[in-house]
Amino acid sequence: MQEIKNKKILVTGGAGFIGSNLCELLLEKENEVICLDNFSTGKRQNIENFLSEPNFTLIEGDIRNIDDCHKACNDVEFVLHQAALGSVPRSITNPITTNDVNVSGFLNMLVAARDAGVKRFVYAASSSTYGDSEALPKVEDKIGNPLSPYAITKYVNELYAEIFFKTYGLDTIGLRYFNVFGRRQDPDGAYAAVIPKFVKQLVNYESPIINGDGTFSRDFTYIDNVLQMNLLAISTTDPKVVNTVYNVAFGQRATLNELVENLKLNLSKFDNKIAKIKIEYGPERIGDIPHSLASIEKAKKLLGYNPIYSLKLIDWIP
Repeated sequence: MQEIKNKKILVTGGAGFIGSNLCELLLEKENEVICLDNFSTGKRQNIENFLSEPNFTLIEGDIRNIDDCHKACNDVEFVLHQAALGSVPRSITNPITTNDVNVSGFLNMLVAARDAGVKRFVYAASSSTYGDSEALPKVEDKIGNPLSPYAITKYVNELYAEIFFKTYGLDTIGLRYFNVFGRRQDPDGAYAAVIPKFVKQLVNYESPIINGDGTFSRDFTYIDNVLQMNLLAISTTDPKVVNTVYNVAFGQRATLNELVENLKLNLSKFDNKIAKIKIEYGPERIGDIPHSLASIEKAKKLLGYNPIYSLKLIDWIP
C-alpha cells in the first residue's frame, strides 16, 4: 500500500453525499483535490468549507461533456468516479437521462482518464447489479438479471471498465456500494435515501412510510466504511488485486422494520415522543431487490478492508 498524500486526485460528483466526504478526507491527508460537479444532485453547501483551501479546485461541469472530463483529468493521478444519477425509481421514470449520465458520462470519464494517463480509475458500482439473484450473501462473481434501468447502467459500467483495462491498460476498481448512509445525505426530494428520509420524518413527529410489509432487508453501510474502501482502492500497489470489483458493505443485514425500530430507539434518547410514533406501510416499489446482504471476504482478503461502523453503533441525525 502506498501512502495517499501529496497526490492529485479527481473526485467526480464531489459535491454529492459520498463525493464531498471523499473530498474532505483527501484534503485532510494533504492531497490536491479536483471536484467535478454539475450540481444536478450535489449541493454547494457540501463543499463550501473547501472552497478557500489552496489544494481544492472546483470545476463546474458535466460528465456528459467530454471537454469537461478532459479538463478535470488534466495531470490527475487518480480518479474517484462518484458522479451518477442514483435511484431505481428515478431510472424507471426517466431511463434516458439515467442512461445518458451513468453510461455515456461514464464512458466519457474513462476516455478522459485514459487520454490523461491516469494511474487508476476507481468508480462507484452498485449492489443493484445483483438483480434477481436470490443467493445470500452476495458474492462478486455471481450476479443475476437486472431489475431496473439503473441496475443495467451500473452493470454496463463494470463491462466498460473491464474493456478499458484489457484494451487500453487503464487500471480500474469497481466498488459495489450497499445502501450507504451518513452525514451530508439528503433527506429531501422524491428520491431521497431511506435512512435520512425516515430520520427527518421521525424528528418531525411524522410516521415513516415503508414500501411493502417491512420485511425487505438491506446491508446498510455507514459512510466511513465507504471512505476506507476508496482509500484502499487507490493505495494498493498489488497488480493482482486491481481490475476487478469489490462489495462495499458492513456484512450484516436489517429489515426495514428493524431499521425503523432502531432509529426510533436511538432518536427517542433525545426526544421520548419519537418512541410512540407509528409506522405506516405503502405499496412495494417496482424494481426493488427483496433482500441484500454482502459477502465482504474478497475485500478483506485482498485489500485489507475492515469495516467497523455498524448500523446499530450509529447515533446519527442528518
